[in-house]
Amino acid sequence: QVQLVESGGGLVQAGGSLRLSCAASGRVFRSYTMGWFRQAPGKERDFVAAIRWSDSTYYVDSVKGRFTISRDNAKNTVYLQMNSLKPEDTAVYYCAVKWGDYSSSYSSYSYWGQGTQVTVSA
Repeated sequence: QVQLVESGGGLVQAGGSLRLSCAASGRVFRSYTMGWFRQAPGKERDFVAAIRWSDSTYYVDSVKGRFTISRDNAKNTVYLQMNSLKPEDTAVYYCAVKWGDYSSSYSSYSYWGQGTQVTVSA
């Protein structure tokens, strides 16, 4: 089992920044990918960013150049630095873990955190 705990969400004005953290504990192996997804009210859970153990990163087009995903392997923690936030970034953000290679499909991720709310006001 893997436990994931997110933190760092909140309310911010458009153009502001937030940094989300996701700490993993339990049975965590080196060969895994950590990802961030988000879900706005009434919408599906969408891929935001992912990072492999090798530090290869992947982003959805709408956040490229604004968001940065990184990880501290010694702490089993992944971060999502979000800059130039827009109202359309408002959602509950979830971190997730999958074994092996990168995927943008939420169904391929095995473990999920409880989510953290990000609200961007206009």
